[in-house]
Amino acid sequence: MIRRNLLKLTVAAAALSMAAGTAFAQDAAGAAEPVVIGVSIPSATHGFMGGLNWHAQQTIDRLGETYPNVSFVLATAGDAAKQVSDIEDMLATRDIDGLVVLPFESEPLTDPVKQVKAAGKFVTVVDRGLAEEGIEDLYVAGDNTAFGRVAGEYFRDNLKAGGKIVVLRGIPTTLDNERVEAFQAALEGSDKEILDMQHGNWNRDDAFNVMQDYLAKYPEIDAVWAADDDMAVGVLEAIAQAGREDEMVVVGGAGMKDIVKRIMDKDPQLPVNVTYPPALISSAIEMTALHFVSDAPMAGRYIIGSQLITPENAERYYFPDSPF
Repeated sequence: MIRRNLLKLTVAAAALSMAAGTAFAQDAAGAAEPVVIGVSIPSATHGFMGGLNWHAQQTIDRLGETYPNVSFVLATAGDAAKQVSDIEDMLATRDIDGLVVLPFESEPLTDPVKQVKAAGKFVTVVDRGLAEEGIEDLYVAGDNTAFGRVAGEYFRDNLKAGGKIVVLRGIPTTLDNERVEAFQAALEGSDKEILDMQHGNWNRDDAFNVMQDYLAKYPEIDAVWAADDDMAVGVLEAIAQAGREDEMVVVGGAGMKDIVKRIMDKDPQLPVNVTYPPALISSAIEMTALHFVSDAPMAGRYIIGSQLITPENAERYYFPDSPF
């Protein structure tokens, strides 16, 4: 298992368990101090974000019952401009004490989040880092370096000699850069060739169009790194329409249940997948709440490891009732 926790936090599981039995802060009269936490995330524009939105709402509902003094302001945005506006409104009119933000894009969200921090609020950044380091108090993410490295190592070790790969990148963000750089580093010095890399924006339709271009441009493709299961769905549809299913394998990421089921069934077109759970938003929201209701240290970095899903272990990652 590939796992690394770079934190000043205590081990997350221990901290969460400890908090369950920790009384929240009270004043001399015994009344709990009210806390407002803003949660700003992208809309459910694709499967992974649909799962992430679901986990965010479930966590907010649960914590609202557990900690009656804590309330949440949840806002979802379909683009960076809307998310900037949401965060400005939270700071100006909702008097938030803390912010959990998964940036739609890194660059446009950096200054607005910086303003929240300058106002003395506790800031948790999730998944996609900001363009400037050191703004947030807490960073929660999957291991993007491992996500790219694990996929690259699989291709390095399992593709035929001289294997040709096309890559679909996500939205331009720091995490996309981390993934791609690690993927390239894993292939460095091998005899595998990356033919092309284009942005599919973690979107099925965009990925479908990019893959159609690849199929028209390259008569020989041995593997596709889709770097996201939503993009993998678009890629698979383009390959099917071209009738080239037997020519190449596809590796996505995040553990979409339909993809994992095909791996369980030993579909030769989908040999493996790489984990990157949308439930990481739950960890971020819960840790932020713990900052206000317990003495557990919540400043630092919490990195959730990426693992290779294979036919041998796929059942462990298959959740048929999940929204993703």
